[in-house]
Amino acid sequence: MEYSSLKNSEKLNFSKLHSAELSDGYDWGRLNLQSVTEQNHLDDFLATAELAGTEFVAEKLNITFVNPNSKIGILSPEEKAKISEAQKENLHLLKIPRRPKWDRSMDAEELQNLERQAFLEWRKTLSELQEIDGIVLTPYEKNLEFWRQLWRVIEKSDVIVQILDARNPLLFRCEDLENYIKDVSQHKNSMLLLNKSDFLTEKQRRIWAQYFSDAGILVVFYSAANEKKTRKISEESGVVSDDTDEEKDLSEKLETLELRTQTMPESNYLVTSSKTGVVNDCRVLTKEELVKKFKDVYTGPKEKKETVIGLVGYPNVGKSSTINSLISTKKVSVSSTPGKTKHFQTIFIDDELMLCDCPGLVMPTFVSTKAEMVIWGILPIDQMRDHVGPTNQVVCHIPKHIFEDTYGIFLPKPQESEDPNRKPTAEELLDSYGFMRGFMNARGLPDHPRAARYILKDFVNGKLLYCHAPPGSDQESFHIYPEKRRQAQYNLTRQMMRITKTSKTTPDLLDRTFFDQNIGRAHSKGRAVYPGENHTRGVIDGTASNSNLNMLDKPWKKHNKKNKREKLRRVYAHLDE
Repeated sequence: MEYSSLKNSEKLNFSKLHSAELSDGYDWGRLNLQSVTEQNHLDDFLATAELAGTEFVAEKLNITFVNPNSKIGILSPEEKAKISEAQKENLHLLKIPRRPKWDRSMDAEELQNLERQAFLEWRKTLSELQEIDGIVLTPYEKNLEFWRQLWRVIEKSDVIVQILDARNPLLFRCEDLENYIKDVSQHKNSMLLLNKSDFLTEKQRRIWAQYFSDAGILVVFYSAANEKKTRKISEESGVVSDDTDEEKDLSEKLETLELRTQTMPESNYLVTSSKTGVVNDCRVLTKEELVKKFKDVYTGPKEKKETVIGLVGYPNVGKSSTINSLISTKKVSVSSTPGKTKHFQTIFIDDELMLCDCPGLVMPTFVSTKAEMVIWGILPIDQMRDHVGPTNQVVCHIPKHIFEDTYGIFLPKPQESEDPNRKPTAEELLDSYGFMRGFMNARGLPDHPRAARYILKDFVNGKLLYCHAPPGSDQESFHIYPEKRRQAQYNLTRQMMRITKTSKTTPDLLDRTFFDQNIGRAHSKGRAVYPGENHTRGVIDGTASNSNLNMLDKPWKKHNKKNKREKLRRVYAHLDE
């Protein structure tokens, strides 16, 4: 029905229709060949209504203002214990989709119908799991085509390697994937590769190696970024051969980048479990050592001459960087978002080893809060809508002096009525960082969302370093922060003190505001004049005015420059205090 053919009363009713009540929502919600891990509330609601064929009534939303000083995104010990208990009770429901049983007698259409049915049942189970109180899941891949690629990689590979972030390995590990590998074939092996291990000390790597050895899991430590730097310096070293000083400088750089010093025998780096008998090496392996490890890890029957290593991992853990470091050239595109690689690809290292790269898959995992997913790179930082929770998470992990030493900023001291050792709030950190970097909004105040994006990206990239301890280890003794470096006092201007001042009302501030009230003034020849003031001496009722005494000490009052107009920002400087 055309809008022009309607009557006036019908036009009025037609204009009140919500966009979801029109019959053009199907084209908007069609799924293309892109990774789908998370939808906002509106898209999720429209997609659910479209699939169910139901109608709804649009209502105005209730807006809630969030106090940036509140601990948004930080859980209390009681809440953490409740969530941990709920996760343990429902761990058996946290699974990845399985490929249904099939044989060669099935045609392609019948197999695809079985796969779609199994996939829908899996999504239904996860939806019911998310409704349980205390359960928060990471966004997971909702495109069946990506899971089909994983099924093919598992069937094709001899060993499946999960690439994890060494700073928080358990967040990126999928235990059910290891179970699924054994369901496909008992001859297939699984292994963990902790990338970005250059962030860990030898003591921390040894603790993690012992944890995985006790759990019966084979693990290796690697750093793709470190291998890239080593290769670059080696190439520069090969070009420069005449200058002895430059060669010496390059050799020193290589020694600095060498994370495992051969001061002890290699056997001293092996960690063995008396329970399982699994032996793990806590060294950071080089490229050659990792390739050798891949060749020797599989001892089962082979259909072909080469060993096939399947690589699986979340986006932003360094899967593509690991592959590029092993082949010494850029063969795989690097991206921090899922969906960059839509099909698995095979890469030959040599005649005995072949890598099978799986598209980056975001698998369902238990987390405490959504802010936790942002700071570890699971959710894109540039698309976040609430910066307070993730910033509070970073402030909770990183001490105050680390922020001051890293950024050269000043964080205000706690008030007299507060705990002197308390953590800074998100507002205090974003105010100080935004002011020092010049990130200001149109109102002349620090731009909090912009400042938060820079700080969160520094946390993801490791500039603000925080490493999780394995279960059963003390976090404070596991990750020890360096001592404070900056001892200089900060000279704060009145404008900076006003901008970085938080919105908290303290008794001292209330008393000072009440008793320190200024007398009304009028302007005369460019300067402020108090009623009843002696213009020549600056005396009110026989008492010298503090304002005029301060004016006599101003540098612009020197050299007998009388009747010079004073800038208004100096006249009203007391308002900034």
